[in-house]
Amino acid sequence: MDSGFEIIDTRLGGREGFTAAYLVPGERPAIVDTGAETSTETVIAALRDRGFGPGDLAWIVLTHIHLDHCGGTGGLAAAFPGATVVVHRRGARHLAEPDRLVAATAAVHGERAPLYGGLVPTDPGRIVAVEDQHRVDLGAGRFLRMVETVGHARHHMSILDEGTGAVFAGDAVGVTFGSGGPYPAMPPSDIDFEAWQNSLDRIEALEPTSLCPTHFGPVPDPGEAIATTRSQLAAAAQASRAAWRTGGGVSAVSDALDAVLPLAPSVRAPEAIARWELVGWHEANPDGVAAWAKAREEADSA
Repeated sequence: MDSGFEIIDTRLGGREGFTAAYLVPGERPAIVDTGAETSTETVIAALRDRGFGPGDLAWIVLTHIHLDHCGGTGGLAAAFPGATVVVHRRGARHLAEPDRLVAATAAVHGERAPLYGGLVPTDPGRIVAVEDQHRVDLGAGRFLRMVETVGHARHHMSILDEGTGAVFAGDAVGVTFGSGGPYPAMPPSDIDFEAWQNSLDRIEALEPTSLCPTHFGPVPDPGEAIATTRSQLAAAAQASRAAWRTGGGVSAVSDALDAVLPLAPSVRAPEAIARWELVGWHEANPDGVAAWAKAREEADSA
């Protein structure tokens, strides 16, 4: 663990290399993201294999509350009753009362929703709803700092390990599968490209020694990953607004995204393309981006 953290493959849908949880050691250790509900037993077993008993995990820290990142929260909280859940203030209530979140996930992912399962409610007394710059105390002078990085979602945080400089970035720098290139997941309902670009500025300013998306694992070059994501988001924003003005709706936006941000040429590696096609996250992008474009065009016309 020279990096200062350990990767736990949550084995989304029983498959390797899709979704990571990060175990950060300390006197009061933390796990960053949990994987989906369907991965709960995998993550619990991984922690037990590392010697964790019921009282040994102090923190469950979430980048955001999309189910591939938070769905295992309730199950882990039950297995480790000493753990406190840390989440963006906008996400806290959905962990305690998850029905709307689970229904929204099913609506977005359709027939793939069983990959994620649901979300066991967490006792509100065990949830800390945090603001930007909140620090999570791991003991012995080691802290995780929560950095608000909205854009992919209104409840998104990236997490700086102040001791090592590693940044656990959730979905803020896109998805990088295997040897493939990064590609953004831009699902409904609250994509905000301007805020997302500002969030990339914030991540860059942290000067990460290691940049760790949840999908999947540290990227080879943090600066390159940030720059590529910045360029992809700018292209998607410009193209989608132009497409929306044509009156073609979501279909026009979808065609525009295919033109400026085609999946296979962007991702490149065959194994990465296969992973994208399995989870289908790019298929939700037109709906998310079109909603943003519609809102921006209406605001400009008001």
